[in-house]
Amino acid sequence: MRRPVDYSGEMRRASSPGVRLFFLALGTVFFVIGLVGVVMPVLPTTPFMLLAAGCYARASARFYNWLMNHPAFGPTLVEWRRHRAIPYRTKLWAIALMSLTLASSIVFFVEALWAKAALAVLGVGLAFWLYRVPSRDRPARG
Repeated sequence: MRRPVDYSGEMRRASSPGVRLFFLALGTVFFVIGLVGVVMPVLPTTPFMLLAAGCYARASARFYNWLMNHPAFGPTLVEWRRHRAIPYRTKLWAIALMSLTLASSIVFFVEALWAKAALAVLGVGLAFWLYRVPSRDRPARG
């Protein structure tokens, strides 16, 4: 078991108790939405965990350190925080699940042609953006 790292030096804690409470509540909402995203592929987990970490960094060293040291979410959050990068495998999984979810929505659930086109354009745009986010562990082309 790895020893927890203290990330509280990275925090910009808000000075007002009311603002800290607001960020704590908002961070918890983002965390819960991110948890829902773990089981619902249409809802991305990582962006909501990034938002939760950002809110916790303004509110609570305890919650921020807990999330940054979390075995499932922590490595991706630390990679983003330190290098503004997403692990290559995480990126590919996100694109694959998003594509599968959007394709099934387009084929089975959405009837209006304009809505199908909008979902397709949204999916291609998100996949393109996500693919262009750097990955430090990307295999070399060869």
